[in-house]
Amino acid sequence: MEYAVGLPTVGAFGDARALTHLAVAAEERGWDGVQLWDHLLYDEPGWPVASSTVAAATIAARTRRIRIILTVVLPRRQVQDVAQDTAAINALSGGRLTLLAIIGSMDREYADFGLDPDLRARGRALDDRLDQLTALWERWGADRAPIWCGGRWPRRKGLQRAARFDGAMPGFEGHWPPKAPPVDDVAAAVEFVRSRAGRPIDVAVEGAADTHAQVAPYAAAGITWWVEALGWWRGGLADADARVGQGPPQP
Repeated sequence: MEYAVGLPTVGAFGDARALTHLAVAAEERGWDGVQLWDHLLYDEPGWPVASSTVAAATIAARTRRIRIILTVVLPRRQVQDVAQDTAAINALSGGRLTLLAIIGSMDREYADFGLDPDLRARGRALDDRLDQLTALWERWGADRAPIWCGGRWPRRKGLQRAARFDGAMPGFEGHWPPKAPPVDDVAAAVEFVRSRAGRPIDVAVEGAADTHAQVAPYAAAGITWWVEALGWWRGGLADADARVGQGPPQP
């Protein structure tokens, strides 16, 4: 199993320089990846929101080993711009980009900009744009980055979509990091997505853990990535820096 640090891009974390610092530190301390949120707005008034695309590009230039897991709310973006940006980041990083495609958690990020916030419309747009994205990469001769899809278990649609691609990063009803989801729920989601895929694909889960013993049941349930969810709910940037500095959970 591999370990990433999960970084919000809002509030105290809404600064590409701070995100890059944490990613560089993560590489130095033995983490395998860094996962970035994707937002335009956030619920708290006055909070800054960083461009995850800019942060990913800067991290790609400043690191050499860690995987960059870039969340993209694809239905509210122009797919040709996403295709161009992700192809460039993947090339800049030497093939270390993973794209995490989701429909997004905030209706306002659609409605406030004249886009349809309806969940079904967003799902249809996500399916269409994923097909367009991979077609554009192929047309332009860009290396294909792995694609993961989000979803919220026990709903099935997101994981059915993920089964078409390279991985899944499900959320779980009623569980928000740092509270990790029940292991039985994770095992059920893993079995569902892999049975639909008919082949091994990555499954990532968010949580908070200091020891390998806390993570081991999730590894036994079949996940391939543990994402250590950092953010304001666990303190500020200094607290995140300290947790990154401890390194991933060790056996």
